[in-house]
Amino acid sequence: MVVDPKSVVEEVPRGPIRGTQAFVGGLCLLALAGVALWALGSISSGTLRSMGAGMLPRTLAYMVAGAGALLVVLGLLRRGDRIERIGLRGPFFVALAIVAFGLTIRLFGLAVAGPLAMIIGGFASAEVRTVEIVIFSAIMTAFCIGLFRYVLNLPIPIIIIPGVIHI
Repeated sequence: MVVDPKSVVEEVPRGPIRGTQAFVGGLCLLALAGVALWALGSISSGTLRSMGAGMLPRTLAYMVAGAGALLVVLGLLRRGDRIERIGLRGPFFVALAIVAFGLTIRLFGLAVAGPLAMIIGGFASAEVRTVEIVIFSAIMTAFCIGLFRYVLNLPIPIIIIPGVIHI
């Protein structure tokens, strides 16, 4: 079956917004920067000679706001992609992985909490392969244990078996 290119109707954007995905993404970045700047309200930025605790986060918030403003302008000027439906699988499993890590790190240590969080987070994708995510989480956990405990000397618990072992 051959389709005549003249018969294909291209959807013309209505209103001033030509690229809805860029426009909405820019608004989200502007909102994020606004929340960050509001949260940094009482923290001193200091000066360039004596930087304060708020200088880097405030600078990053302004940079995020600039990127958001640029996306909003591009959404108004250029034709772009439409907003697609948002699936809940990804955010659900990522949030579940974060909660699982937070609940298990102090009870069982990084050797349990790390792989558990990575395996749960891996299911955020429909293309997850269980064997691959288990191997990946074991390698990354070993790397994290080496980095945080032995290179950076952080007092993070490695393995805790209540009443038996605490490393």
